[in-house]
Amino acid sequence: MTAPVASVVVLDLDDTLYLERDYVRSGFKSVEQWLALERAAAGFSDTCWRLFEGGHRGDIFDQGLLELGLDSRAELVAQLVTVYREHHPDIALQPDARRFLEASRPGQAIALLTDGHLVSQQRKIEALGIAAYGVNPLVITGLWGRDYWKPHRRGFETIMAEYGLPPSAFTYVGDNPAKDFTAPSAMGWRTVQITRPGGVHNAVGPGVPDLVISSLDELPTEWPCGPMEDTTQRTAAGAP
Repeated sequence: MTAPVASVVVLDLDDTLYLERDYVRSGFKSVEQWLALERAAAGFSDTCWRLFEGGHRGDIFDQGLLELGLDSRAELVAQLVTVYREHHPDIALQPDARRFLEASRPGQAIALLTDGHLVSQQRKIEALGIAAYGVNPLVITGLWGRDYWKPHRRGFETIMAEYGLPPSAFTYVGDNPAKDFTAPSAMGWRTVQITRPGGVHNAVGPGVPDLVISSLDELPTEWPCGPMEDTTQRTAAGAP
């Protein structure tokens, strides 16, 4: 007999279950393959990777094209972005993420909540085989548009509605303090930041997690403290 769900661990995707830098490298290689066919150009992937490793962000494709002496018109850059976002990535679960997903935890469900462009995130989920582990629901906020990306509450509220449990039953595990923890903390969830070596978003941000870990192996099976306060209800009740 299956134990009733009493708690839910909700996982972020990028730099939580796999390394985002692996997706970036995979995307650069796919763009280079497209350029080789369409423009007979070579060296784009290595050029973009060097820029990425050097901290360059935002216009890597423009800069990469310029360094290779290629046309950097907006139309071409937009096409490269589409190729990047829609490619089938060569990525893999981190070993601790695989162990976590494979483990049996009676009474505990696992869900996923991720931002990003819909097709990109769908193809990451497919490449990692996440659905096969019984993760449910798989919420991609890109389905609703960028306005609903974290820190918007809609994704968190969608998962709460799926299970009908109190806020204290939910834990969110993510990597980016700039957006991952503000909403769930205010809703009364527990929050955990995972800081993987090589992670892209390990800097500080406005969201302060309850716990910081470097591996999902460190995620508590039981929390030493009692249920966390639901600050949403507290504010609504007019408490100080």
